[in-house]
Amino acid sequence: MTILGISGSPRKQATEYVLRESLNMLEEQGFETEFFGLRGKTINPCKHCDYCIKNKECIVKDDMQDIYPLITSAEGMIMATPVYNGGLSAQLKAVMDRCRALGAIDFDFMRYKVGMAIAVGGDRSGGQEFAIQQIQTFYILTGALPISGGAYGANMGASFWSQDTLKGVKEDEEGFRSLRKTVKRFAKFLDNFEMKTEL
Repeated sequence: MTILGISGSPRKQATEYVLRESLNMLEEQGFETEFFGLRGKTINPCKHCDYCIKNKECIVKDDMQDIYPLITSAEGMIMATPVYNGGLSAQLKAVMDRCRALGAIDFDFMRYKVGMAIAVGGDRSGGQEFAIQQIQTFYILTGALPISGGAYGANMGASFWSQDTLKGVKEDEEGFRSLRKTVKRFAKFLDNFEMKTEL
């Protein structure tokens, strides 16, 4: 099973680091992973022009064209975002909005995929849960199955406090505890779901 990790950060810092760590954990369990970082990419906002509804493709030709096939082929998805103004990054929101074109081609393009969320904030309570909730809402609206780490530390997903430094996120033991819990449930759900679909 292939897991797609999308980093919504425009910087090579904490968010990319944490996402790669989560993908490494999954690779150790035998999953194939694909990393896609939005840093340095051109992802324009959705125009809501309905071109995709009529023509089954997005009128905007940019780096989103590289993400579309990765999304459709993955069985699981991890979206990671830095927290900006109490929510997710504009870069990641643009990816979500541009998935309208995939829905125009196949309304069920995300159905039964398993999704998890990671948020990295400069403050301990900087809006991580709001950012995670926006990612989980995207999964719900597109038919994916949102997975959290469960009660006692990872209720919504993996939440990190970076103190605005890479060093800060590496030293966030509570953040890594939430990540391990979330990855564990994410992997377990993927394994169980795969077994059921093979029966």
